[in-house]
Amino acid sequence: MASDRSRGVLLGLYRAALAAVDGERCVASQLRAQPLPGPVWAVAIGKAASAMLAGAFAVLGERLEHALLVTQHGYVQTRDFPRTEILEAAHPVPDATSLAAGERLLGVLATAPANITWLFLISGGASSLVEVLPARVTLADMQRVNRWLLASGLPIEQMNAVRRRLSRIKGGRLRAYLGGRPARVLSISDVPGDDPAIIGSGLLHATASEFAAALEFAALPEPLPAWLHALIDQTDTTPEGVPVAPIDTAIVARLDQALDAVARGANDLGYRLVRAPERLRGDAVEAGRHIAATLIAGAPGIYLWGGETTVCLPERPGRGGRCQQLALAAAQALAGQSGMYLLAAGTDGSDGPSDSPDDSDVAGACVDGQTIERGTVEGFDADIALMQADAGRFLEAAGDLLDTGPTGTNVTDVVIGLKTVAN
Repeated sequence: MASDRSRGVLLGLYRAALAAVDGERCVASQLRAQPLPGPVWAVAIGKAASAMLAGAFAVLGERLEHALLVTQHGYVQTRDFPRTEILEAAHPVPDATSLAAGERLLGVLATAPANITWLFLISGGASSLVEVLPARVTLADMQRVNRWLLASGLPIEQMNAVRRRLSRIKGGRLRAYLGGRPARVLSISDVPGDDPAIIGSGLLHATASEFAAALEFAALPEPLPAWLHALIDQTDTTPEGVPVAPIDTAIVARLDQALDAVARGANDLGYRLVRAPERLRGDAVEAGRHIAATLIAGAPGIYLWGGETTVCLPERPGRGGRCQQLALAAAQALAGQSGMYLLAAGTDGSDGPSDSPDDSDVAGACVDGQTIERGTVEGFDADIALMQADAGRFLEAAGDLLDTGPTGTNVTDVVIGLKTVAN
């Protein structure tokens, strides 16, 4: 296991990143800076929904007359919210609870008074947590689509382009159900470019071509399997009304805020900082090896990356998501090296596409030059683990998993390296 001091430095920087993008604090700050008028009804959807709603109640108090909270099973951080309906739904593959949440969402929108202002609090995970299916698209269809997407290795913006085409509420279509009432949308971004049309598949925001089927189809990733093309071709997602409700939008937390907090923390500790200029993306194993090579070749200091890699899952994947896959690949390259440590973790407290309950509270891993030795002694093979997308079991055996539980935010992944000795 990484030395106590070095591991403590990395964990402290990771906690600083989480604090900078905490959903409760960021929503409260935004509402204080730009107050909402009159009585308010709130809808909070996503992994960070509970924390975001807490921030809204802290500022609005009694003026928040009703709230609907939809979040992942186990992600309700408090049930003490007044005047609030709480629904827990499935992630990352939708199930009947996701459809029930979608039905209830439309019910709340339909019954709200005419004189209220809507407050929507949206964070990553919303794509799976709430859904209203078009005619001729079944839950089994939607589950098949999402399992294929999660195994495909596609980046989130392309995955959500497919999801928008198979929904009655995504791609800005939910605006048709607001009845013309004004709405404020506060989002925590887990997508490159912080585009609200991509966050949660854009419940209240459309891409430029969202209502032009031919143009939107052209924007879909290729190649798609024939069965998925056929499903999209038969799907009519024409909005049921004209989306005329005025929308006021703000991104209250994004990846750069988290990375800036790490940079400040590294400076306060007296470390030289090397911050990658571009977001992490692409294959997790390749990214891990590149990161390890950068550490090995570099001078002592803190090294910082942020973003979201991808994993192409085999037919029967094991445990662990993209951060664990990246960390194990990096650990292979760092094997035998002294004074080098790496933390790779999701800011939401969970890692990657696996829908295994065993992975629900594993944020990532903290590895070093002895990780491979520790896991090998326990009978595991790193090459096989990476091939089978089973990095989690290897890293668990090595004692290097990072278990945080829900964090109250979700701005993709943070990767922090620490090098303490010169070459």
